[in-house]
Amino acid sequence: MKWLLSFFAVLMISLPAAHAQTDVQTDAQTDTPSGAKNPQVTIHTNRGDIRLELFPQAAPKTVENFLQYVNDGFYSGTIFHRVISYFMIQGGGMTPDMKKKPTRDPIPNEADNGLKNTRGTVAMARTNDVNSATSQFFINVELNGALDHKGKANSREWGYTVFGRVIDGMDVVDDIRFVPTGKNDVPTEVVLIKSIEVD
Repeated sequence: MKWLLSFFAVLMISLPAAHAQTDVQTDAQTDTPSGAKNPQVTIHTNRGDIRLELFPQAAPKTVENFLQYVNDGFYSGTIFHRVISYFMIQGGGMTPDMKKKPTRDPIPNEADNGLKNTRGTVAMARTNDVNSATSQFFINVELNGALDHKGKANSREWGYTVFGRVIDGMDVVDDIRFVPTGKNDVPTEVVLIKSIEVD
């Protein structure tokens, strides 16, 4: 547990992988404001497509920021650069040669919106600075309650802003979560984000 908490403090940012897609959707729907009018995007990767539903009512600034990066084509050619099989997959800021792409200014942390880091939810990555999120995001592959907002006393209590959920392609996420990794949890084979498009 100690190593996990220390990882949370520097994150740029339990269910087995064999769970079916219906189980994933049930997990991710917990306390999330699903609705027909919520925007949806598709992450096109070299391992398949992942479709997301976003929650602008719960995380308006975060969703606006994410969609701006999507509409700017920022994510095309980035990678999932940090993969921890029983935790999360993180991407949206690094090129295949592990160069960090320049981003816009950070956005405020909206982790106090009541949404939880359940399996299949999507949240913003950040540093130990509460309000440091820019373009990088992660998809929870387990129930990660330690990342939820609990208070405002410090960075750990603030948590990580959930702003969407996977509605299709969790099998692709589960494929990515088990790719071989090396130093700093970087996949040894490129997991490329070809593009992210608004549906």
